[in-house]
Amino acid sequence: MFVLVSEETYEDGKTIFKEGSSGDWVYMILSGSVQITKTIDGKKFVLEVLKKGEIFGELSFIGGIKRTATVKAVGETTVGIIDRNSLDVEFNKLSSDFRSILVAVVRRFKSMIDRASDFSARAELRVIKTLSLIYKDKQSFLKAYTGNISKGGLFINTKTPLAQGTQFLLNLQLPDIPEPMKIKCEVAWAKKQGDDTDTRPAGMGIKFIEMAKNDNKTLQNYIQPLMKG
Repeated sequence: MFVLVSEETYEDGKTIFKEGSSGDWVYMILSGSVQITKTIDGKKFVLEVLKKGEIFGELSFIGGIKRTATVKAVGETTVGIIDRNSLDVEFNKLSSDFRSILVAVVRRFKSMIDRASDFSARAELRVIKTLSLIYKDKQSFLKAYTGNISKGGLFINTKTPLAQGTQFLLNLQLPDIPEPMKIKCEVAWAKKQGDDTDTRPAGMGIKFIEMAKNDNKTLQNYIQPLMKG
């Protein structure tokens, strides 16, 4: 039986922890229910609803990763915080090889969630294409290159991406087009150097918010043949 160090009660709709936050406490539901959600491209998706006796928060404890989802109370809900020391004792009783396997499984699971989120967020098919562009951060104008592009956004290769949610003006240069297009954009997701992987390099996923009608037509005409190819 788990040892509980404290209990917390949440009103309906109150957040217990948010996706992307730090923390490795593991919780047990003593009464009520919790809803687990993940936000993909600004839209909230319900992954699961847990009830009395079920446990959540274990991925962060085992894998040492940030929270992979948001957890909110459904109705008045009381949760118990499981004693971290007792968990450490039980976890350390496992062989080092088996602990390594558990950690690897958790981190692979998180990588799968991240990739699934990327695919779900892409309403448009993207094509691999390198194009020159310029954008401005808080200090200066930066020159960069695309990794892929679609009718609704693109990926920018950069070791120092802007923060998620940042809006900025992008100058995108298409081949054989004399003037660069000026597009208002927003950072949909970002991955800094050191957090990158073979499947998700450092950079930022960008979605187009606003552009001139003629520029939009020019972009569609440029991308359409690439997609067919």
